[in-house]
Amino acid sequence: MPPDPAISFGALLPIGRRMELAGIDGAAAKWEHTVETALAAEALGYDSVWVYDHLHNVPEPAGEAVFESWTVLSALSQRTARVRLGHMAGNNLFRNPALVAKMAATLDVMSGGRLEWGIGAGWEEREARAHGFEFPRPAERIERLGEAVELVRALWTKPEVSFQGRHYRLERAQCDPKPLQRPHPRIWIAGRGEKRMLRLVAREADCSNFGGSPEDWGRRCKVLRNHCAELGRDYDEISRTWSHDAFLRESEAEVAAAGSRGLWGESSPRWTEENLVGTPEQVAEKVARYRAHGCRAFLLWCADYPSHETLRLFAERVIPEFR
Repeated sequence: MPPDPAISFGALLPIGRRMELAGIDGAAAKWEHTVETALAAEALGYDSVWVYDHLHNVPEPAGEAVFESWTVLSALSQRTARVRLGHMAGNNLFRNPALVAKMAATLDVMSGGRLEWGIGAGWEEREARAHGFEFPRPAERIERLGEAVELVRALWTKPEVSFQGRHYRLERAQCDPKPLQRPHPRIWIAGRGEKRMLRLVAREADCSNFGGSPEDWGRRCKVLRNHCAELGRDYDEISRTWSHDAFLRESEAEVAAAGSRGLWGESSPRWTEENLVGTPEQVAEKVARYRAHGCRAFLLWCADYPSHETLRLFAERVIPEFR
């Protein structure tokens, strides 16, 4: 397979969201494991590291540590040197977007221009209401997200911004320092809803992000292409990316013995179909199928955390097939 310098690989870090740190004793030790994983990903050659933006555990809140995403990325900006840093994805319901613009610009400066800004509409009602955030209907959440992206981009690129939307208003707001990246950090919009969300992606995003099997992922790309055509946007301007679970072992027997590690009780066949699960050779073949549909980046949640086995096997045995 010929090398593809445009393709990139990122690792979602363990910060407690999926109970992956529960077996580590003490908050300080859990945090050190998060840092160690980021440093390991950088040393192994991953292009980027990412964090979830959530406030409690899933599938059930369990009183276990979940580290706050912006704080994590800010700290890692000082502990890493090369990897890019992003949310997959930030929850637009949690923070005023004008404040997010300031936080993101600050982080881009702190990291030497390594921020990837991932943002989504927010989807977990129980989490939002538990912490006192509004949880509007889907159409309104997506409308809010669209305004937020427009507002953040303006604050990053203009000296002063006045903004009058349905949901957000600014009056002569300023955001300084500006991000180091020009014209601004890339904007990743996460979501797979075909009618509204992918239309918003077509209008506003530099990068799309959603999961699914290679065939399902490719079908959604066709929907995105149609939205781009209707809006007059060049489809190829948008980098299409995939994120979800990965689980690698040396042998098929080891993979079968592990069974499904899906978060929501998916059967083993379904979990395997929709994720990067298998031997390194099998996973490389599936990555090639996504690549054939136009996928340009893969962001992996390693389903065996806190172990680094999947993180290492993917880096050593899969990434070189595409570099």
